[in-house]
Amino acid sequence: MSANTYLIRNAKIVNEGVVFEGDILIENEFIKEISEKISVKTSDCVIIDAEGSYVIPGAIDDQVHFREPGLTHKGTIESESKAAVAGGITSFIEQPNTVPNAVTQELLEDKYQIAAKTSYANYSFMMGGTNDNLEEILKTNPRNVAGLKLFLGSSTGDMLVDSTASLEKIFSSTKLLIAVHSEDETIVKNNLEKYKEIYGDDIPVSKHPEIRSEEACYKSTERVIALAKKTGARLHVFHISTAKELDLFTNKIPLEEKQITAEVCIHHLWFTDADYETKGSLIKWNPAVKTQADKDGLWKALLDDRIDVVATDHAPHTLEEKMNLYTTCPSGGPLVQHAVVAMFEAHHQGKISVEKIVEKMCHNPAKIFKIEKRGFIREGYYADIAIVNAYLPWNVKKENIITKCGWSPFEGYNFKSRITHTFVNGKLVYHNGKVKEMKVGQRLLFERNL
Repeated sequence: MSANTYLIRNAKIVNEGVVFEGDILIENEFIKEISEKISVKTSDCVIIDAEGSYVIPGAIDDQVHFREPGLTHKGTIESESKAAVAGGITSFIEQPNTVPNAVTQELLEDKYQIAAKTSYANYSFMMGGTNDNLEEILKTNPRNVAGLKLFLGSSTGDMLVDSTASLEKIFSSTKLLIAVHSEDETIVKNNLEKYKEIYGDDIPVSKHPEIRSEEACYKSTERVIALAKKTGARLHVFHISTAKELDLFTNKIPLEEKQITAEVCIHHLWFTDADYETKGSLIKWNPAVKTQADKDGLWKALLDDRIDVVATDHAPHTLEEKMNLYTTCPSGGPLVQHAVVAMFEAHHQGKISVEKIVEKMCHNPAKIFKIEKRGFIREGYYADIAIVNAYLPWNVKKENIITKCGWSPFEGYNFKSRITHTFVNGKLVYHNGKVKEMKVGQRLLFERNL
């Protein structure tokens, strides 16, 4: 029987731009009280002494691929949400390029039904857009679906939206948040053919950023932003990977007023093209990991608020699949278990404050998607909370990797920080290396009047 009341004591609470010492009382699903000192009279309350540790809102990952249905040899909602809570991620938004693609209301709802039974974390699923499913898109309920996902460049799956007329019709017709994978398909295809003529199928993975090039990213993002401005659509650009694209985004207005927002992923903040030599296809992502100058530009834009969100694009494949030749090796990799501690590592390196990590991984996804009662440590909000000991080192190895695919691009790395506790809806689902068999994730709801 799990407890219903928890008191987290002596915590360094990180919330809304400040760090303050205090206590948090959790009762049932919610944060009951936040105060400098809380005393409880009941003996049923479990007390956790968090002295020296940060207490942060559970991270909200706005872009994951959990592979169910249809690709469950790579991962499932159950297996990947389990890895997520071990990494301090308490809510996720999953993408529609599963099999079959979630491009009808019925197929979309099937995924919600699976998650309701199996998810350790809170969940939402994006509706998928194609060249010809506008009618289905317009049936999407903005109150309980995160948004619409469009692939402007082909990636895993078959959901490429390459008709200009279709794209403009979608942008003009829906008030849903539209999230895009932004790469120019023609440029990518032409680059690929050029390298295939030289190498056949055995293209060195180091050529990946030349195939999925800066030009492919910039041209697509410039075009889709122009379309959003023309139509008034609400646009969110996933996984920005180049410094050049960043001038297309603004920090001149508050996030709440932005109609066009941007996300960066952990791998583009961590790796560069120099890492292909040692990591090879394990860091083959779409868009590609690019240069040190691109990475530096992404960090600068993250800190000056041209980039609004840090996410993972968690996309597991089996190790066997990742060992294929370039043309058949799928892009993507597992990241949910290590994303928060990777950002804390950047904090140790002096790159980012803990307050800014929380802003970009917790507060801002909640604001962008208008998620109800999550993403902040506030009285009356759901008790989605992670406790992070910033000085408890650990090594990533096969035995402690939870994701179903069983590998990580961080394998062998010593992180200085560790997630010690994760609460989802007031339940302690993860504690000191162990995920409890408690599938307490709830469907995310959104405060929207569309």
